[in-house]
Amino acid sequence: MLLVAILSCAHITVAVSPLPATPTTPEPPPPLDAPAAPPRDTSPPVPDADDAARQWQRLAELCDGAGHRLAGSPGQGRAEQITAAWFDADGITVRLEPVKVPTWIRGEASLQLSAPYTQSLPVLALGGSVATPASGLEAPVVVIRDFAELGPAVKGKIVLYNVPMKPGVPSIDHYGDAVAYRGQGASRAAEHGAVAVLVRSVTTRSLGTIHTGGMWYAPGGAKIPAASVSTETADMLSRLAASGEVRLKLKMDPRHGPDSDAFNVVGELKGIDLAQEVVVIGAHLDSWDVGQGAHDDGAGVVHVVEAMRAMKARGVPRRTIRGVLFANEENGLRGGRAYFAAHGHERHVAALESDLGGGSPRGWGVTASPEQRAWIEPMLSASRLWVREGGGGADISPLTDDGVLSVGLIPDDEHYFDYHHTWADTVDKVDPMALAEGTIALTELTWALANAEAAPPKATAPSSP
Repeated sequence: MLLVAILSCAHITVAVSPLPATPTTPEPPPPLDAPAAPPRDTSPPVPDADDAARQWQRLAELCDGAGHRLAGSPGQGRAEQITAAWFDADGITVRLEPVKVPTWIRGEASLQLSAPYTQSLPVLALGGSVATPASGLEAPVVVIRDFAELGPAVKGKIVLYNVPMKPGVPSIDHYGDAVAYRGQGASRAAEHGAVAVLVRSVTTRSLGTIHTGGMWYAPGGAKIPAASVSTETADMLSRLAASGEVRLKLKMDPRHGPDSDAFNVVGELKGIDLAQEVVVIGAHLDSWDVGQGAHDDGAGVVHVVEAMRAMKARGVPRRTIRGVLFANEENGLRGGRAYFAAHGHERHVAALESDLGGGSPRGWGVTASPEQRAWIEPMLSASRLWVREGGGGADISPLTDDGVLSVGLIPDDEHYFDYHHTWADTVDKVDPMALAEGTIALTELTWALANAEAAPPKATAPSSP
């Protein structure tokens, strides 16, 4: 995702000579052996290696210095202080805007195969799950590969959702179908009397790695424990179940605490003549409590902070540019909602989000009205990245729903879901040059949006028939 051209805001007057009164003799074609004109350079800009290393060091400072950054944890507070200090050191006005966030503590978990033989299996509770009884629960396993298979046969059983994530790039295109079983699976199974659910990790490659992530209970429905197993464990249990009864004992003790105090960290570059119009660039500061959240979303945090730093060095923009590091994206989205509650009345002309890791930028996903799309099109074209309809991000979704032009950065995510929500999402997995390329892409598009002429109004929802 590389932007190489900054759109100029200056008005340029071009003098046009009248056409000649009589036709002119055309120029002869070049000789066949003449050298061809060099092709237009469509390669992305190459970041400065020293600057890329400096940006990566900031990522390491966040990941190593804060620890995991799950909402309600001490690491969340450390991350707020680290990133606020970055904004301040870069000469950017910074403020901490309060957010109440949920507190969920993972605790311990174990999974034991008790039939057809005894073996311990690795497991991780899903974020937001309730606990098992203190002594655990033991039950036969039923394998489900589609929600349509749920029925009376799962009553009193542990449901194993073994639904593989489909391969292909962009990987994000195949995430939604598989992750539905993680998010909704417990409530859907509980409706039919299941006592717990296990969910295949949402990834296309694995070395025995377990992926956690958020799950939610339907209001008023039964709450049963939910946990994740590796793709290898899911497939092994499925093979065993095809040959006879499989029994498992699950024991885990996650718990919910009272809401905690947190903050959206907001850096701002005040505009000049269009200062009341706002361009937001955002990422989420929180992470899951396994790994370091380096790709998800430490890389996006560095993108935002470094883009703000780069734009500060360019001077004063016409519109106000606001860099927002949102709290609690992973298990509540309260930071995004709190931002909208505080600022939704303001004139936002565009919102951008980076929440797909630190890979080399490849494209943009855009949610826009026809008028908004026509306005941003020249800026997108200047980026030399592909563009597709539909995009933005979870944290800016309240703005998107309100009709604000929304753009999501789409990096190379071929390996993003290898690490996503696992102990392996650590800073060593992020390439410094690719990280810096993402900063360039976001800097150029944000700066262009902040300085372009006459922004269109918000999109309006289509009227009901």
